[in-house]
Amino acid sequence: MEATNLFYRDPALYDAIQSDSGSAEACQALIERHRPDATTLVDFGCGTGRDLEILAKRFDCVGVDLQTGLVDYAHRVRSGLDIRAGDMRTVRLQQRMDAVTCLGNSLAYLHDNDEISQAFATFAAHARPGALLVLCSPVAPIIRPEPISAVVETPDGPARVAIGYEWDLRTQINTMHRRWVLASGSDAQDEIRRRVLFPRELERYASAAGFEIVDMVDGSGGTGLSGPTAYTVARYTR
Repeated sequence: MEATNLFYRDPALYDAIQSDSGSAEACQALIERHRPDATTLVDFGCGTGRDLEILAKRFDCVGVDLQTGLVDYAHRVRSGLDIRAGDMRTVRLQQRMDAVTCLGNSLAYLHDNDEISQAFATFAAHARPGALLVLCSPVAPIIRPEPISAVVETPDGPARVAIGYEWDLRTQINTMHRRWVLASGSDAQDEIRRRVLFPRELERYASAAGFEIVDMVDGSGGTGLSGPTAYTVARYTR
């Protein structure tokens, strides 16, 4: 994944650009709404621990991520957090929590149906009866006929980026192509492939693993589902 995503090759850049994402706050608000007595939480796909650091102010947290480079970075800059290297398809921490989270589109990097089922089995294996599962994932593709351009502030100065999208309906893979001109003047490219799981698909995977959907809200914070990303909340019923 480092080879295809500039942010994963440069965790400090990722932290800086995503510092105002609001994902952790949205997740916490959903937990407070549906399971206000929750005290423990495990976050799969925690990356640099940016969201986990915020959630750890409220919950006793453990974070898991597949990419050792991100985990090593998290250990250096957020040494007080419990962050471990592991694959969400197979990892077993031998702990069950009040809340299980998977934010930052982490689930979308699993493209195969069986792998997605394995991830939901992992979520179930770490959920206490009545625990909440909170996912942030794409529920509709981004389709734009022409690339868009933007200027992004980075720790080294402004960078220019052009972003284009492709959509493969057969595989439900939404590919984002980014071309960067960094503040140093050097160029970089990345190609990010994310699996879109439509709302009823998410419901099906969750149900098969023992979860019941209790809420689904737009990732932009609006009511209903209108954008490409959603927060899905499910309760473990086994």
